[in-house]
Amino acid sequence: MLVSLALLALGVLTAVAAPRLLSRSDWAEREPVVALWMWQCVVAAVLLCFALSMTFSAAAAWHVVRGQVFAPAPRQVIEAYEFGAHQPWSAALAVVLACGGLWTGAMLTREIRGARARRRRRRCELLVRSPLLPGEEPGSEPLVVLEGERPDAWWLPGTTPQLVITTAALRRLKGRQLDAVLAHEQGHARARHDWLLHCSGALASGFPGIPVFAAFRDQMHRLVELAADDVASRRFGRLTIALALVELNEERGVFGPGTTSGADLPRRVNRLLTAAPRLTPVRRLRLTAAAALVPVVPVLVAFVPALRALG
Repeated sequence: MLVSLALLALGVLTAVAAPRLLSRSDWAEREPVVALWMWQCVVAAVLLCFALSMTFSAAAAWHVVRGQVFAPAPRQVIEAYEFGAHQPWSAALAVVLACGGLWTGAMLTREIRGARARRRRRRCELLVRSPLLPGEEPGSEPLVVLEGERPDAWWLPGTTPQLVITTAALRRLKGRQLDAVLAHEQGHARARHDWLLHCSGALASGFPGIPVFAAFRDQMHRLVELAADDVASRRFGRLTIALALVELNEERGVFGPGTTSGADLPRRVNRLLTAAPRLTPVRRLRLTAAAALVPVVPVLVAFVPALRALG
C-alpha cells in the first residue's frame, strides 16, 4: 500500500510542479519540437503514476487481481509489497483511480467523436461551396480553392487530408509566401498535430482542476504552431513565413493594440523576425533524453520493493 501511496503522491507532485517548471524554461520557443516531446513525457508520467497506483491498490485489496498481476513473481517479492495491510483504503483508492481512468477514456472518446463530426460538417460545407466536377471523387484533390473575400487557409485532417485556401489569400500571398503557407499546413499534417490537440483537449476538459492538463492543452495549441512555422521557415526562410502570416491575418485586427483574440500571432511573427539561435545539438539531445527518463521514474518507484527483496 505504501508503494501505491508513493506513486499517487508522485503523480500529484508532478501534476502541480511540472507546469511551473516548464513555463520558466527559456528554450521552448527556440525548440518547440523538443518542448512538445517534454510535455508529452510529463503527462505520460502523471498518467503512469495514477495507473500504477491503481494497479497496486487493486492488488492489495483483491486476491484475484493480485494473482493476475504477481503470478510469475517469487514469494519474497509479493511479501515485500505488504499487501495484507490497509485493504479498505486500498479498495477505495483503486475504485477512485479506476473511475478516473474510465472518465479519461470517455472524455477522449467524446473529443474524437466531436472532432470527426466537425470534420464531416466542414467537408459538407466545403462540397457546398466547391461542388465536385463530373467524375471527381470527394477528397481526391489535396488542394481546394474557395471563393472568399477573407484571406484564409486551413488544413482538413483525415484519411485524405486537404488544404483549403481562399481566393483572397491567393491574391494577397506573393511569390514564395503561398509555398510557405502550404509547408506550414503540411507540417501539421505530417506530425499529426491534430491527435495531440485531441488528447490534450480531452484531458483538460475531463480534469479541469489538474494544472498539468490545462497547461498541456494551452501549450499544445501554441507549440504545434511554432513547430509548423519552423518547418516552413527552414524551407522558405523566416521572413517569408512571417510576411505570409501578416498577409493572412492583417485584416482581422490581431496586430493592433489591446487585441485579445489571436494574441499569439504577433508573438509568432516577432519570433520569426528576431531569429533566436537554436540550441546546440548536444543540448537538444540532453533535453530529449531527460524528457524520455521522466516516465521511467514511476516505474522505478514501483519496482523498488521488488528489487530490494531480490537483493
